[in-house]
Amino acid sequence: MALLVGLHAAGFDLAAVTVDHGLRAGSAAEAAEVGRFCAGIGVPHSVLSWQGTAAAGNLMDAARRARLRLIGAWAQGQGIADVALGHTADDEAETFLMRLGREAGLEGLAGMRRRFVAEGVTWHRLLLGVTRADLRAALRARGLGWIDDPSNDNPRFGRVRARQALATLAPLGITPATLGAVVRNLAAADAALTETLCRFVAAQVTTPAGDVVIGRAGFADLAPELQRRLLNAALRWISGCEYPPRAAKVADLLAGLAAQPDRTLHGCRIRAGRDTIRLTREAAAVATLRVSVGDLWDRWALTGPAAPGLEIAALGDEGLLQCPHWRETGLPRASLLASPAVWHGEALIAAPLAGLENGWKARIDCGAFAESLIRR
Repeated sequence: MALLVGLHAAGFDLAAVTVDHGLRAGSAAEAAEVGRFCAGIGVPHSVLSWQGTAAAGNLMDAARRARLRLIGAWAQGQGIADVALGHTADDEAETFLMRLGREAGLEGLAGMRRRFVAEGVTWHRLLLGVTRADLRAALRARGLGWIDDPSNDNPRFGRVRARQALATLAPLGITPATLGAVVRNLAAADAALTETLCRFVAAQVTTPAGDVVIGRAGFADLAPELQRRLLNAALRWISGCEYPPRAAKVADLLAGLAAQPDRTLHGCRIRAGRDTIRLTREAAAVATLRVSVGDLWDRWALTGPAAPGLEIAALGDEGLLQCPHWRETGLPRASLLASPAVWHGEALIAAPLAGLENGWKARIDCGAFAESLIRR
């Protein structure tokens, strides 16, 4: 509510959206109340529904992912490129404590991202330097109220337990404000390491056909923390996953590269040769992925002479057999097996990366690898 009021007062052209998670009897009425407030200040408002009662596993994480997905699709449909989120300094402090409990490294403890791109839009956290108490005081000063979600007091959720722990730690001077200062210090150290890693990537890393190829000698000279960061970034970029694999799995990968030079992890294949370490998409991870022409396939966008019934799927063994000139591309067989191809049923129409273009082109649609290293 404070974010909405502040952006409206600043003169931004706004539309508002509420996700009704369907988890409480009063949620629909609360969404309607937000709509009435928005109508009063001339801001269009939409309600998106999610059946949270059907969610499995970590409910809070599932709800967060659903919000991003639903709001991202809504924003794109409205022609909106930027979405503002209302996370506060308290959210930052709670997240810090939760990540401490998960033994997070520097990246995890360096704070929530101020800006990030997901679901086709750019997301902004504009209030990370402001506490909830300050925002409530600002609303009171304007004679405005707000709705408190009762789940924010349910100790079933880790974030609520972190909030309760902060109240206990306050007499020691551990508050959202002081933890915010710690996060900023850690973020500065994180940025310095990222700068070093970006220089290494510019000199020692290439990304042919969506693979990540690292100079092995240079990689061996990197500090272990930078090796870990580089592998995590490559695995995320290639797989399209939001999160890297568990730290123990990456540590095992690093320790075993010499003894096991051909490994799979996080939907990727990692092959350590004499001169390079090459990470590519694992063919098994995309073997059943099939989309209509015009849709994004894995990380790839394909353009060409579309026709009814055409689909995009992995090239695979059968497809590669129909590409007589694939060796001339210079790409390894493993990379091409997981590459995008155009199919009509079981008939191969085109395989742009394997030398069978037939008027089709393929491009990566997830941004450059170097950009993925930079924390926003």
